[in-house]
Amino acid sequence: MAALLRFLLQIVVLALPLTGNASADESAWSALRSGDRVVFIRHAVTDSGVGDPEGFRLGDCGTQRNLSAQGRADAKNIGEAFRSRNIPVADVLSSRWCRCLDTANLAFGKVQPAAMLDSMFNDSARPAAEKIREVHAFMARRSAAGNLILVTHAQNIQALTGVSPASGEIVVTTPEAGKDGKFKVLGRIAIAGR
Repeated sequence: MAALLRFLLQIVVLALPLTGNASADESAWSALRSGDRVVFIRHAVTDSGVGDPEGFRLGDCGTQRNLSAQGRADAKNIGEAFRSRNIPVADVLSSRWCRCLDTANLAFGKVQPAAMLDSMFNDSARPAAEKIREVHAFMARRSAAGNLILVTHAQNIQALTGVSPASGEIVVTTPEAGKDGKFKVLGRIAIAGR
């Protein structure tokens, strides 16, 4: 009897975060329905490793760490989640790393490479700060309505929002940065593994 009670308690404890996440997810989806949001998406899950292999070359996917089979499926699921909820998507910009371009293409079927979203992983403070300035300058001159999708890397998203996202995680923000220069986070959505 005690074992059964422990088992039932474990199920209840495991279910609690799922209920909260579903509610938080719905709040983020609701924010996206109005359009005019900036949506940061970390590239989907990759083959194991951190950073890129020795000999990495931009534009040569064979030299990079790329999406795994699960990552490709997750990227497609991201796009399906947007389509099934009729979320308006204006522009889709991406880091020039293949894992980001592939995530964007598989999810949305369109992408514009943007150097300002390239990985900050090995950047010193000056190049990283320049990328952040370029994102803010782009936002200042952007006039298009609809949600702007920015597919990039964990370090970039953390620098711009304060959030350290999981692979394939969606971070929904307002188009204006706050006093600290970071975009105000309205919600987070995890698609991976669903």
